[in-house]
Amino acid sequence: MPAAKQVIALLAGHLEGNEERVRTVALQIAASEARQGHVKNAEMLRRLLDASPREAAAVTAAPTSLLVKTRGDLEGLITVAQPKTRLADMTLTTTVQGRLDRMVRQQVSRGRLREHALRPSSKLLLVGPPGSGKTLTASAIAGELHLPLFTIRLDAVITRFLGETATKLRAVFDQIAQMRGIYLFDEFDALGGKRSAGNDVGEIRRVLNSFLQFLEEPNATDSIIVAATNHPELLDRALIRRFDEIIEYGLPDAEGVRDIVRRRLGKLAGRSLDWSLIAEAAHGLSQGEVSRAVEEALREAILSNRKTVDQISLVTALDARRGMREAMADIFNE
Repeated sequence: MPAAKQVIALLAGHLEGNEERVRTVALQIAASEARQGHVKNAEMLRRLLDASPREAAAVTAAPTSLLVKTRGDLEGLITVAQPKTRLADMTLTTTVQGRLDRMVRQQVSRGRLREHALRPSSKLLLVGPPGSGKTLTASAIAGELHLPLFTIRLDAVITRFLGETATKLRAVFDQIAQMRGIYLFDEFDALGGKRSAGNDVGEIRRVLNSFLQFLEEPNATDSIIVAATNHPELLDRALIRRFDEIIEYGLPDAEGVRDIVRRRLGKLAGRSLDWSLIAEAAHGLSQGEVSRAVEEALREAILSNRKTVDQISLVTALDARRGMREAMADIFNE
């Protein structure tokens, strides 16, 4: 049963005509019911809220109003944005595009799935090298579903004090249960490392166990949890099994490079670009690195009063980006 203070808050919100407050308290009650195993009660509350005409307004609220709701225990732990990026804006392989489209479709039609005692996929693990599009994917999913993107700052969540990290994680998952959105755990291996690792300590093991427990809790809001990592080999196997989808990103092939360059250059693309040479120059670079090289070529063209980006400028920028990568690799290997 709901706590008395929740009932009071619900009635107060109703009498004040504050529908947003009513919705927030109702989601808190639904989350509490789900955690206690009262799934039917939680489902009934969620369906009633989904049917409310305020649903659309709630998910398109301005980022500033969403920030108000992340204060208190969550202050400094979460940043919020309202992305406009869409999946169509990204350079993705056909396989990855299809899997992401499927997740979005399930979320859009989650009511129909619930009618058949099914839930939409809501836990997504993205793996791949830096700059391959993992973080941008979280933004694109948020853009597709018109939901806020909440990024969890793991550097603020993980502390050296006994029990404090688990307490902060509890606050984050309470937020997930109360407000629908996309929740991004970037550099996830910092939190989800193997419990058997040689440098493991008791507190880290307890944190991981707490995260596993929180991840298993029913999600009354159908929020999507996105975890991204460059080092999937460091993740605990029990944690990996908790995700509905695991998507691997790689470096762009020749066709992917061509798509990235075309998107970034737009009307400033020269007519005589040799795509085979551009692909060769971009070989081994990530999507992010190719994009930055194109932006550098664009800046040079604009400052030189040129109307298009030519072949030489583009290849030079790509070569410079590769040189930068190799220099950094040498530094870290010393």
